[in-house]
Amino acid sequence: MTVTIFIVGIILFLLLIITHELGHFLAAKRNGVTPEEFGIFFPPALYRRKMKGGWDFTVNLLPLGGFVKLKGEHDSDTAKGSFGAASDWVKTKIMLAGVVINLVTALVLFTIVALFGMPKLVDNQFTVASDTHIVRQETLVGYVAEGSPAAKTGLQQQDKLISITTQKDRIMLSGEDLPSITKELAGQTVSITYERAGEVKTAETTLRSEEVVAASKKTTNPKGYLGVVPQEIVLRRSTWSAPVVAVGLSAQFTQLTLKGIGTALQGLGGIIAGGLTGNTEARQNAQTEASSQVSGPLGIYYVLKGGSALGALFMLFIIAIIALTLAIMNVLPVPALDGGRLYMMLASRLTKQKRLTPKMEERIVGASFLLLLGLIVLITIVDAKRFF
Repeated sequence: MTVTIFIVGIILFLLLIITHELGHFLAAKRNGVTPEEFGIFFPPALYRRKMKGGWDFTVNLLPLGGFVKLKGEHDSDTAKGSFGAASDWVKTKIMLAGVVINLVTALVLFTIVALFGMPKLVDNQFTVASDTHIVRQETLVGYVAEGSPAAKTGLQQQDKLISITTQKDRIMLSGEDLPSITKELAGQTVSITYERAGEVKTAETTLRSEEVVAASKKTTNPKGYLGVVPQEIVLRRSTWSAPVVAVGLSAQFTQLTLKGIGTALQGLGGIIAGGLTGNTEARQNAQTEASSQVSGPLGIYYVLKGGSALGALFMLFIIAIIALTLAIMNVLPVPALDGGRLYMMLASRLTKQKRLTPKMEERIVGASFLLLLGLIVLITIVDAKRFF
C-alpha cells in the first residue's frame, strides 16, 4: 500500500506539473509566440525528443517542477515570434495560463470529491448545510506511541477503533470523546475492540494511571492513558451544491494558505532576528512556528499515507489542494515564478523603463531561484526531522 500511494502520488503530481506547463504552452502557441522546449523537471536533460512542431520535449533530472522555454524569453527581445516582441497583454495571458489551469483543476476535483464524499479537514470547513449529508464517520488510529498500552495490544496506524469494554460497560469510541473516556478509566484493565482489513479484533490492556500521566507531563515526553492519537474521519456529500462547495472551499483554503505563508515569513524574520541578537530561545520558537506552516514532498507523502484509508477520494482531495496551492504560489511576487515575472514586467512599465534588460532579468530570476532551491532543501530537512 505504501509503495502504491507513493507511485500514485508521484503520477498525480506529475500530471499537475504537465497541465500547468501545458497552459503556458498552449497560450503561447495561440498568441503567436514560438515554444522551443516543453520540459518536465529541470535540466540536465535525461531524455530529449524533437516534436513535429519543431519544439523539444524533455524529461530532466532535477524534480523541482517543469518549464516551457519560449523563443526570445527576455523582455527586450524583438524577433518575430519571440516572447519579448509580444504585447504586454499577450505576455500576461501566457504567464497566467498555468495559474488558470491549476485553479480550474482544483475546482473540478473539489466538485467531484464533494459529490462522492468530501473529507473534513479543518474546523468550520465550508459547506452548504441544507445540501450536506454525512456518509461516513469513524475513528481511526492516527499514531501509536511506542511502549504505550495501545502498542501492547498490537494496535497499528489506520486501525478502526470501535469500543472500549470494562467489567461494567462497553463504550463506543469517537475521536472527540477518546481522551475523556480513557481519563475516566485511568489505571483500569480494559478490552479494546478494533477493525483491521475488515477483521474485528479484541485485545486487553491496562491504561496508565493518573499519577503516571500527570508525572510525564512535567517531562519532555508526556504520555497518554492509552497512547494513541485518534484520527476522526468525516465524509460529507453534496449534490446540487457541489460546485458551490468547490468555490467556497477554494476561497477558504486560499485564505488559510496566505495566512500560513504570512506566519511562516514572520517566523523566518524571527529566526534571522534571533540569530543576529543571539536570542536562542526566540530563534527556536520562530523556527518551530515557521516550520509548522510549510511542508514539502515528504510531508505530502505522509499526508497521503495517513489518509490512505479513505482511498482515491482523499488522494483527489489532497491533489486538489496542491493544485490550488500551486495557483496561489504562482501569483505571488516571487521572480522565479510566474507571478514574479509578471510583477517585474509591470514594475518596469510603471517606472517607465520600457524593457527589462536580459542581464537584469537573469540576475533577479537567478537569485530568487537559488533562494527557492534553498527553501526546498530546508523544508525537506524539516519534514525529515518531523516524520522520522
